[in-house]
Amino acid sequence: MACNGASCQSNCYRDEDEPSAKPDDVRSAAAAAADEGTGAVCVKCKANEPIAAAAAADGRFCADCFRSNLFGKFRHAVASNAMISPADNVLVAFSGGHASRVALQFVHDIQSKAQKNFDASRDLDRSLPVFGVGVAFIDESAACLIPSSEMDGVLRDIKLMVSQLSPPHKELHIFPVESVYSEGSRDSRDRLKELLDRVSDATGKEDLLAHLRMLALQKVASSYGYNRIVLGSCTSRIASHVLSATVKGQGYSLPADIQYVDARWGVPLVFPLHDCLAQELRMLCHLDGLKTAELPNGPCSSINSLVSSFVALLQEENPSRECTIVRTAGKLTPFHFNRIPEIKDSNVPLATRRRQKRSNLKLNGSISSESFCPICYSPLSKSDLPALGSLETQQSASDVFGAACCSSCQFQILPRDASDIEQFYSHVPEALVSRAKQTNKYDFGSLREQIQDYLLSDSETDP
Repeated sequence: MACNGASCQSNCYRDEDEPSAKPDDVRSAAAAAADEGTGAVCVKCKANEPIAAAAAADGRFCADCFRSNLFGKFRHAVASNAMISPADNVLVAFSGGHASRVALQFVHDIQSKAQKNFDASRDLDRSLPVFGVGVAFIDESAACLIPSSEMDGVLRDIKLMVSQLSPPHKELHIFPVESVYSEGSRDSRDRLKELLDRVSDATGKEDLLAHLRMLALQKVASSYGYNRIVLGSCTSRIASHVLSATVKGQGYSLPADIQYVDARWGVPLVFPLHDCLAQELRMLCHLDGLKTAELPNGPCSSINSLVSSFVALLQEENPSRECTIVRTAGKLTPFHFNRIPEIKDSNVPLATRRRQKRSNLKLNGSISSESFCPICYSPLSKSDLPALGSLETQQSASDVFGAACCSSCQFQILPRDASDIEQFYSHVPEALVSRAKQTNKYDFGSLREQIQDYLLSDSETDP
């Protein structure tokens, strides 16, 4: 229905002959609109106009309040889970996408603020140092057959993005994924290609590459002295993982992957964007002009991509779906390694140790697990542990390796044919082989403890 200037309440009518309003008049009009419940102003400051694409579960924000709200989620996750302390050396896993770009920017912001506070403090007052930050990009061109021209363009963009950050300096590590093999191995790319070619399932190949990427990040962190790895996994990605892991039969290990902290690895992983939506991260990059660089992904029929498309469709219909999925999965009991281990080093300032102990998550009733799948490093349940008798009868190392894997990896990644398994095992990185040996060693010890009361001593077996 047509409206007129006298009665329009929706701001759809504007008389071009009317003089422009003064700033004070605009603020007064905005406040009046808020009082009338028209929703034409930011729900936080009640003064500025909201940005249309920043709709969130708790309302609509203007650009400044939206930015402040998103950074507040990040900072709260960092503080409440003791993710970063002043003595840490943090490695940001950077892919060039929106999530990792925002994670890098936010980590840079809190580091810059800490540096300013440190510089402004008196020399005798500098008990808390400023944490260090590095950036790691895993080059997967050998696995994805990405054209060299496209990869060169992405690398140039990533170097530019990191170099344009203001001090403190951040070292960039560009690490090829095939470097998970031994140093000096000339045929690393060929071995990686052979390994992936042995996996016929699209989901299994995608998962295996993700596990190798994590192995590469761990190698970078341990090689250069980093003690934290920051990942840009957000609510949207975690929601997709919840459903895909359930479909793939990873229900037991699912709680390990959806927490704020994952310290099962040699270098703990932290997820400060845990409570942020992908839509919010894209909007922030747009508002602040944060450059991103992503390689094009071709069509994929894996379970992961299908579930991601499904969750994105759900999110379009109801903006709270992703948060609901993650909140529901968050009721699962976490594992004992889903928190940062307490610092016991006497060289670390006492103030740092007290702060971490005060803010660290207390996981009462958490699940303890000492056995992990050698491929995906998921904690294994008792039903996943190979039986003692079956292990004793294994004749080849590849059979032992396969028996130590979780049921999901056995189904999605390991080849069906025995000869293909031998070929697959021959191209597995040594780090994964070592995991299998450790798992088997634990299995034997654990089983022996369980049946210790029923074993006969040497004296009892004498005739």
